[in-house]
Amino acid sequence: MVSRLSARWPEVGPDRLLAECVPPPRFADVRFTTYRPNPDEPTQSEALTALTDRATHLATPRPTRSRWSPWSRLRPSSPVPGKQGIYLDGGFGVGKTHLLASLWHEAATPKMYCTFVELTNLVGALGLRTAVEELSPYRLICIDEFELDDPGDTMLISRLLAQLAAAGVQFAATSNTLPDKLGEGRFQAVDFLREIQALAARFEVRRIDGPDYRHRGLPTAPDPWPDEKVEQEAAVRPNASCDHFVDLHRHLAELHPSKYGALLDGIETVAITDIRPLTDENIALRMVVLADRMYDRNLPLLAGGVPLDQLFSKDMLKGGYRKKYLRALSRLIALARAA
Repeated sequence: MVSRLSARWPEVGPDRLLAECVPPPRFADVRFTTYRPNPDEPTQSEALTALTDRATHLATPRPTRSRWSPWSRLRPSSPVPGKQGIYLDGGFGVGKTHLLASLWHEAATPKMYCTFVELTNLVGALGLRTAVEELSPYRLICIDEFELDDPGDTMLISRLLAQLAAAGVQFAATSNTLPDKLGEGRFQAVDFLREIQALAARFEVRRIDGPDYRHRGLPTAPDPWPDEKVEQEAAVRPNASCDHFVDLHRHLAELHPSKYGALLDGIETVAITDIRPLTDENIALRMVVLADRMYDRNLPLLAGGVPLDQLFSKDMLKGGYRKKYLRALSRLIALARAA
């Protein structure tokens, strides 16, 4: 029987949310030794060296004091030279995520790897106070695709990182935008800009040059299938789901985004009929999160309705969330081609 995501109501506790903060399967086996710097781009080798050096220190666990003797002297963990975080800036396809995941693999536990969206969703689900309590003992927190395009998220993450930094947590992050330019072109409120500057000051910035794959434009979306064919194909594929587009996005509105991963548990193919162009930004941003969770799990997409490159309006693709939408389109198109 074909599953319907719109009929699922997953329950996700804090332990699972934290346990799932690891590199996605496609980066589970990467290491510094498997990174191949472009000899024509010296910044790639320089970033590799900087991160390898940092990993040497992060491989030592943080000290823990005896609950009976808080003044006992313990051998401290190896101090990490420089700033408390390292920030990898560069275009698509230069290896930032490969290097970030490699650093995570080398670091001592407890440690965390997540995208910026996953981090904001985690804090939203746990609450700031609980998140700080849970994450304060961590040796390292890696944040992929750092993006500050929402004032509320900016204030939230700024407070979180400030408190975790005070607790001794180390950070590493990637983005396609320099940290002091995050959010530029979307919000210019004084408080927002001040928070960005405070965040930027915590990071050593490493620029990684190379061909930016954004210049290639989006891949051509495959022709959508007739809805009947989508339903028929879903019916013969093992562990496939099939939902009408409107049913699916209405259901996503009823779930916290931190549950979108659990929504896909046991699913091997996602089928969606009658995909329609979106004009509502809230619906569009939920679809971005779902696309990320599908991409992490490498789930083929059977798509009916309009071509996927028409999912987001032209105005959306020119607006402040442009990078999110372009990333989602690229990923959905890749998953549709895989189907």
